Amino acid sequence: MLTDIMYVTLYVTDQDRALRFYTEQLGLEKRIDYPNPGGRFLTVGLPGTPVELLLWKDPAAAGRPTAPGAAPGPVILESDDLRADFKVFRDRGVIFDEPEPEDYGFGVRIETADPDGNRISLRERARAPRGNG
Repeated sequence: MLTDIMYVTLYVTDQDRALRFYTEQLGLEKRIDYPNPGGRFLTVGLPGTPVELLLWKDPAAAGRPTAPGAAPGPVILESDDLRADFKVFRDRGVIFDEPEPEDYGFGVRIETADPDGNRISLRERARAPRGNG
């Protein structure tokens, strides 16, 4: 029986540049950095969560769609205060698709891309309305 998601692979052309983006700009933490004959195994993750992004060096695949006309789906990262996080990330040099986060049916969102074109969607879930009593 499956128990958890371990890794989500993102193809990057420069692992050090990707590591800086995900740690210094988005605030993820480096988890594994292990050189081996098959290539450097480098992962990052959100503090306190089990899922890790594997930043795998593959210059031929970075930022390319998986099929003609198809774009790879974004990595979706959740925030408890996206508007505040947006300001921090923008100050760290992250370039976003829109000038400000946008409200949508299920909360707030904004998108960006890492240096290799991997899409990153930042989301905040809508808060449940409070009752009167």
